[in-house]
Amino acid sequence: MSVDTDPPPAALIARARELWECLAGETAGFASAMSVAVSRGSGLGPAGWAGLVVLDGAVLATAPDHDTARVIEQALGDLPAASLGDTGVLASRLPAAEVIGPAALAYLDPAEFRPQPGGAVTVPTDLDDPGFRQFLLAADPDDAGESGIGEITTPAFAIREGDRVVAAAGYRDWPLGTAHLSVLTAAAARGRGLARAAASAAVAHAIAEGRRPQWRARPLASRRVARALGFRELGFQVCIRPALCP
Repeated sequence: MSVDTDPPPAALIARARELWECLAGETAGFASAMSVAVSRGSGLGPAGWAGLVVLDGAVLATAPDHDTARVIEQALGDLPAASLGDTGVLASRLPAAEVIGPAALAYLDPAEFRPQPGGAVTVPTDLDDPGFRQFLLAADPDDAGESGIGEITTPAFAIREGDRVVAAAGYRDWPLGTAHLSVLTAAAARGRGLARAAASAAVAHAIAEGRRPQWRARPLASRRVARALGFRELGFQVCIRPALCP
């Protein structure tokens, strides 16, 4: 899923794998062949779901119980890692399952950060600021949910036109000093580079705080913003709810 031509730094891959192994819990780890670990509290997907993360060709997989783990292993265990992100393949192997993803996972080496301020001015904004709250309320619920902007734990780095917020970015604190980025632009203001400008400010803040930026996205437009900032796509995440799950 990555378009980068140069190999990613080994340290970047190692840090990304360390994060997801921490989220997986139990004794789950990345491997060349998929083995589904049973981890009831895994953070690889919603509660009660199986989760798959592929980074640089290695697979990490968890399930909430032994029955689900067995179903996932039997259906997907013989697939190469890249095929786990193919929705057509997943649908053919698990026809009754509900699937979220694949979502591309991208990471940034601070030395490769490419700031994208453009002509827009970003202003750190409190999350209870009326303009920011109105911006969230006016957004399409699916767009807002996909962005995760309502879950950030930092100020919103907002771009205003007059008294209206037209774009904003921030990040949520994840384990191991990870900054999980979110960005959203008002529908009427898209295509003008505002997402890049807002996200650039949020990334710069994360780097200054000594945090590790992570970008997770399904939409191509969001992935393009990440690439413009210097993020490298290292793999993807898929969440699966087999029919046997309650």
